[in-house]
Amino acid sequence: MIFTELNRIQCKAYLIGCLQNKTAIIIDPIKEKVDRYLAILTNHDLTLEYVADTHTHADHRSACSMMKSLTGCKIIRHRLSPQPNVDVHVDEGDTIGIGELEIKVLHTPGHTPDSVSFYVNNLLLTGDVLLIGGTGRIDFTGGDAGMQFDSITGKLFTLPDETLVYPGHDYRGNTESSIGNEKHNNPRISNRTREEYIDIMTNLDLALPDKIQEVLLTNITEQEDNEFTLPSMTALHQVRRISAKSLMNLIENHSPPPIVDVRNRDEYNGELGHISGSVHIPLHQLAERSNELDDYRLQQMILVCRAGVRSTTAAAILTGIGFPQACDLEGGMVEWNKNNYPVERIIK
Repeated sequence: MIFTELNRIQCKAYLIGCLQNKTAIIIDPIKEKVDRYLAILTNHDLTLEYVADTHTHADHRSACSMMKSLTGCKIIRHRLSPQPNVDVHVDEGDTIGIGELEIKVLHTPGHTPDSVSFYVNNLLLTGDVLLIGGTGRIDFTGGDAGMQFDSITGKLFTLPDETLVYPGHDYRGNTESSIGNEKHNNPRISNRTREEYIDIMTNLDLALPDKIQEVLLTNITEQEDNEFTLPSMTALHQVRRISAKSLMNLIENHSPPPIVDVRNRDEYNGELGHISGSVHIPLHQLAERSNELDDYRLQQMILVCRAGVRSTTAAAILTGIGFPQACDLEGGMVEWNKNNYPVERIIK
């Protein structure tokens, strides 16, 4: 096996390769380093089979789609990832085969709902859920301190103490740690109760990353930020939500509100299907096509996407241009399918 950190900066990306089969995966690639990744792959005579994000990033542009277009590799993300360009959705206990290697997927939500860690040959890539001497922040992108505590203590800390830890970020010049070291010495979580940890994390009062609005929404939508007007973070936090159960009750009572699905066409007709009667307008076309929704301007309108993230953006956009009752379907089509509610689909 070949294993190396690629970026040499605070944002980490890792290459795992099988030397027998000459295949590789890059985890958490960033857009600014694509040329470096291609050079390293060539230098080691490796074929890039997969790229993966450990979570939806808010501080840098993911290079997964760019690497796919340049190499033909496949993109791996957790099933709760809101991003549209995914070839393989994974969940807890799944494995990723890279030649003779098997990488185990651990679902470790808390920093974000779609956070995963990757475990292979005594190496653990933790993304942003567990850092060296710290833990990932939980104050945006659906973070949850209690869930993060459970992921770390109930899952990662059950691995052997000698397991080497490689996080998605480090701000102190560290390159690796171990489960044993973090379990006993991490000041953020070691010897803390769940309640103490939640109190610490909800009172950190950290500054937001630079350009978080542009970076996060561009990663989520796979659209450049000049393709539509981005709502403010305040507007996003004010969006109304409706649960899948509540929407299904309205449909069963023959009073369904207008439903607008803002995913790409392949998603709309794909595996998760779409809600019968929904109007399909991709997110990047929503503002310019809003006149098509004028008949519903004063009605409750439900915006739908894969996991309820792009639809939050869509609801904020519509609210800002005069649709005051726009709201998003919480959990999106992932949650709708989880409840076995009816869908229509055209899988080609």
